[in-house]
Amino acid sequence: MRIKDTLNLGKTKFPMRGNLPVRELERQTEWEENKVYEKRQKLNEGKPSFVLHDGPPYANGNIHMGHAMNKISKDIIVRSKSMMGFRAPYVPGWDTHGLPIEQQLKKAGVDRKALSVADFREKCREYALEQVDKQRKDFKRLGVAGEWDNPYLTLNPEYEAQQIRVFGKMAEAGLIYKGKRPVYWSWSSESALAEAEVEYHDVTSPSAYYAEKVLDGKGVLDDNTYMIVWTTTPWTIPASEGITIDANFDYAVVRPAGEDRKFVMAADLVQKNSELFGWEDVETLQVVKGKELEYITAQHPFYEDRELLVMLGDFVTTESGTGLVHTAPGYGDDDYKMGMKYGLDIFAPVDDTGHLTAECGPEFDGVFYEDANEVSLKKLREANLLLKSMDYEHSYPFDWRTKKPIIFRATPQWFASVDKIRDNILNAINEVKFLPEWGQKRLYNMIRDRGDWVISRQRVWGVPLPIFYAEDGTAIMEKETIEHVAKLIEKHGSNIWFKLDAKDLLPEGYTNEHSPNGKFTKETDIMDVWFDSGSSHQGVCAERDYLTYPADLYLEGSDQYRGWFNSSLITSVAVSNHAPYKQILSQGFTLDGEGRKMSKSLGNTIVPEEVIKKMGAEIIRLWVLSVDTSADVRVSMDSFSQISESYRKFRNTMRFLLANTTDFDPATDALPFEELEAMDQYMQLKVNEFTKEILDDYATYNFMDIYKKVINFITTDLSAFYLAVAKDVVYIEAKDSKKRRSMQTVLYDTVVRLAKLMTPVMPHTTEEVWNFVKEPEEYVQLADMPAVEHFDHETEILENWARFMKVRTHVLKSLEEARNQKLIGKSFEAHVKLYVSDGVKQELDNLNTDVRQALIVSELDVLPLADAPADADDYGDVKIVVKHAEGETCPRCRRITLDVGSDERFKELCANCAQIVAENFPEALSEGLEK
Repeated sequence: MRIKDTLNLGKTKFPMRGNLPVRELERQTEWEENKVYEKRQKLNEGKPSFVLHDGPPYANGNIHMGHAMNKISKDIIVRSKSMMGFRAPYVPGWDTHGLPIEQQLKKAGVDRKALSVADFREKCREYALEQVDKQRKDFKRLGVAGEWDNPYLTLNPEYEAQQIRVFGKMAEAGLIYKGKRPVYWSWSSESALAEAEVEYHDVTSPSAYYAEKVLDGKGVLDDNTYMIVWTTTPWTIPASEGITIDANFDYAVVRPAGEDRKFVMAADLVQKNSELFGWEDVETLQVVKGKELEYITAQHPFYEDRELLVMLGDFVTTESGTGLVHTAPGYGDDDYKMGMKYGLDIFAPVDDTGHLTAECGPEFDGVFYEDANEVSLKKLREANLLLKSMDYEHSYPFDWRTKKPIIFRATPQWFASVDKIRDNILNAINEVKFLPEWGQKRLYNMIRDRGDWVISRQRVWGVPLPIFYAEDGTAIMEKETIEHVAKLIEKHGSNIWFKLDAKDLLPEGYTNEHSPNGKFTKETDIMDVWFDSGSSHQGVCAERDYLTYPADLYLEGSDQYRGWFNSSLITSVAVSNHAPYKQILSQGFTLDGEGRKMSKSLGNTIVPEEVIKKMGAEIIRLWVLSVDTSADVRVSMDSFSQISESYRKFRNTMRFLLANTTDFDPATDALPFEELEAMDQYMQLKVNEFTKEILDDYATYNFMDIYKKVINFITTDLSAFYLAVAKDVVYIEAKDSKKRRSMQTVLYDTVVRLAKLMTPVMPHTTEEVWNFVKEPEEYVQLADMPAVEHFDHETEILENWARFMKVRTHVLKSLEEARNQKLIGKSFEAHVKLYVSDGVKQELDNLNTDVRQALIVSELDVLPLADAPADADDYGDVKIVVKHAEGETCPRCRRITLDVGSDERFKELCANCAQIVAENFPEALSEGLEK
């Protein structure tokens, strides 16, 4: 019989293998075939609910790392809640309408003009469903569990019908109206945009300082005076209808040397602008308050028949310009408000494609707005009214889809009033919890400052605005007509609106006093897609009886404060007077390793599929746990390589734990806490502490803390200490000895707890572990999270061992120094002399454990501190001397002792091992041990 045969008590070869890219797919197929998600839902029936409502990604293109981070984060939360005793269904969704899909069909060669609207929309629908299927496959490959066979799609008839009903309730409450006011207009998309569809980029524009001659000075200014205004959009001058100033500013009337004209500007800007214009010897003739200039009129620089009105506004500044602002009510929100206040026309002479119209005169007719800048500047020069023109750098809005600049343009649009319910919305925000906390202020300020929501779009792929028009142009939005349309859409889908005439979409026999001849037309605009997704609380949460409204949690990127969080909040307060969510958790964006936005043009994108093929989805999932998702996250292949090292540490730890408990049956071999060895009691308490911390972190979504604590636990508490000592017990002690079973009790409990605790993050790996433990649940996903247990004297035990760990730290330092001096190699070659104070001696005695074994050295002497030699390593109340142990090495336990060969039966072994072998391997007595 060989010596190594007496060591196989714990060294069972464990069959866990990596190969995640292949094994994960096998696991996922098994879960799907065995309906593991459905079984989890069944188990949790009747338990308290937790609903994370999925913000729908747009159904277009491959998923990226931002998608992966978002979906995995949700999956971790939903899985952890399910295992923590909550009924936590997860219904994934997709946003399926909108311009990008129309553009994709155009790129694919589909001629929209050659098709009817209904036929074109059907092609849009087919494309969207193809994208949903593609993305669904990618999300499932990430290991995300949910109702993949029953997701919500914004194009589903039942969803569209609920959206129509949301509109109807808002119309009934007087929140829907049509108005002509400036909106974000995308000439590249030929449609109005919502605030959430706009992004800002720095641009350089031509700015102009120009003069406008006073016509009626109201007794304050004479006729030879010119108002100097400033604009960064000279192309809008043809639509100018007024000049806005501040009532409380001082305005100076000045005359530069050599000029017979007098000019008006803010007094604080006279010196600065005089230098800019190249004026010398500027004489100030008069200073007046802005309020004295109200209702003065001036001559438009281009049109003799148009007077400009001087108005008082609160948005004028002296940070730049002249303190007088060119005002075109059709081209800006502040300008619009001034125009409404002073009764001006809302004039916007620019068409859908960004070209100025004939109303601007022949020089401007058909000219693209950017080119019209130069036309305006030329006309100002020719009229000797241009004082200065220069480039001006500033932030400007762009269409987030086409990446082209937009314009502000007054067009007839349908709006949802935010102003009427603003206070209710703000109050609702105060009832919501936010992570990070700054999200509350961000959303609050956005709602506080935003204008009414333009909800109409001049496109075709979307949900129609269920509005009819009577013969005299009166808009019809009655409860009866809207509900009738909702039912038609619920049965046939929204394409019914585009297939049928207005009379066939109205209730049978419908009449209206504004249509004496019974003729009606229908609205052709569709709803803003943010109204689509923003209605999901009704189309999903309130509609499905196993979900809850409001949802417990919305989790999306921080850009959704101006997007989905925002639109959902407005519609929910409008129809229910409360927020659609109890808590918002927002995340940052995924950037490349250098902190740049990922884009195909830069060639810096990393797609999840690439990582999965090389390393497996489990690595991406663990990476999500490891990063601070509350801020922007940098992603590189190096970051995944580093995470794969952490994954290997975890996997190897689980393999060790399983390998050393293969002969352990918890039903018959486990010991109660009070019967465990002292060190095992300590580790059991540490495992419980760890369990509580991880469960607390799951409850508060502290992913990164979970990662740090798991890595620290397996590296420091387990690998570097307990498992290192375990080899001297589970490999060496008799198979059924109390000491061995005591340690196996803790090892087994630890592997089970770790498997459960890490299942939300690494379900593929923990399911593999579950195959080798003796637990009743078919799958670890069907188990509950481990309970946090408490035992007598646990505080005292933990404190005693905490003090020992300080002594151990000193010993490890002295052992390392001895290793550096070539006195020893491995720690088992050491004979440690520990000189301690009476207090430390008592603490070590209180441990009631084999301290030598805990320190993993061959010999240990605990001696009085006073006896320490002068050259001992000094740690205060502990001094240490390390020498090389004397004797021979026992090949079985690796310890160097003087009693190797003392047992005549086994000359190669130390006395302890000889006794164990004799008692547990009787065949060795007759066969003898072979080296």
